[in-house]
Amino acid sequence: MNKPLRRLLLLTVAAATPLLAACPAWQPDAWTPEEKEALKSLWIGNLASPPPNPSNRYAQNSEASALGHKLFFDRRLSRNGNVSCATCHQPEKNFTDGLPLAQGIGTTSRKTMTVVGTAYSQWQFWDGRKDSLWSQALGPLENPLEHGTNRMQVVRLAATAYGSEYEALFGPLPDLSDTSRFPEAAGPVEDPTAKANWAQMRAEDRDAVTRAFANLGKAIEAYERKLVPGASRFDQYVQALQRDDREAMRGALSEDEVQGLRLFVGKAQCITCHSGPLFTNNEFHNTGVPARSELSADTGRAQGALQVLADEFNAKSPFSDTQQSADQAHLRFLKTGDHQNLRAFKPPSLRNVARSAPYMHAGQFDTLQQVIAHYEQAPKAPQGHSELTPLHLSSKERDQLERFLRALDGPLSTPAELLAAPQG
Repeated sequence: MNKPLRRLLLLTVAAATPLLAACPAWQPDAWTPEEKEALKSLWIGNLASPPPNPSNRYAQNSEASALGHKLFFDRRLSRNGNVSCATCHQPEKNFTDGLPLAQGIGTTSRKTMTVVGTAYSQWQFWDGRKDSLWSQALGPLENPLEHGTNRMQVVRLAATAYGSEYEALFGPLPDLSDTSRFPEAAGPVEDPTAKANWAQMRAEDRDAVTRAFANLGKAIEAYERKLVPGASRFDQYVQALQRDDREAMRGALSEDEVQGLRLFVGKAQCITCHSGPLFTNNEFHNTGVPARSELSADTGRAQGALQVLADEFNAKSPFSDTQQSADQAHLRFLKTGDHQNLRAFKPPSLRNVARSAPYMHAGQFDTLQQVIAHYEQAPKAPQGHSELTPLHLSSKERDQLERFLRALDGPLSTPAELLAAPQG
């Protein structure tokens, strides 16, 4: 190397040295003010207590929660005595079951959604066909593929096993001793005997049984409201970012995980649907998820919107604890017949997503890699119009995004005794 060129190189290095010293080799921690606000919006520290539910005056009642806890784990609330709410909503699996399709008395056509954090959502199930947790809790009990029982048998069990607890909360149960008025099995279900018995009952007796049935759902909601996610390593990172603690930030997330976070809020635009501290906007989106060939066509929110309006336990029903117009606005202004609802499903929370496989509304994908590949490719929807566009992520970027998603795992901020069947 000639002397003039060597001198130029030395001068260049000398000039650059202060800049290099000021900038660490690893710089994933530099965020714009707008990006910092986006990260803060996802932080668990911004998750308030679940909002009140005017349709359930017992939603925040501790005695109702204790009763709901028992009901949630009680297998007697099924036709064969083997299925409880916890059969599909298993605490050790983030209150899901690890199956592509929920398995109760039979096999359903949808994957089990977690109940963790669902108290924050107006709409329940993948298609939003229920508008409260208490209403949601009642559906599986009479579904022939899930618990497969009927409301008369559910109320009879409550009277036998939980009568004093029920009546201390809700008042007297109907006197079920007269089987001519209250048959052993009865309800508006598919079972022909139970269905015929229900049709022969007096209207006021049907109403009394249905009201007791609804109250049991309200107790289950009071329990499920306590199932709330806790902090993950991502939340530790955001908390450290807010106080500009670089060491704590680097201890919380690796470089690849931070780059995955950048993709999440930036290029990959995951935050469009997976927003807020629960990483879901609780709305409905068609993302072109493939159909399962063995299942009937699933129109998602298109059918769910019609079902919630017709639901006998919605916020406008006589079993709701509110008849205030403002508390029913979500139903009054609900759009039906909207083409955007066709095959649209609710995006699940991504908290503890690594523990929630398989993925999508019918368990179409076994791994997070497959989910990311689907969003990368953005295929056409089987029905309706997909909202996706190809992401154009590199292999490394896909890996970084997955690494970040795994950093969303964390314990629930729920007392340990509520994460198992009650003792005694």
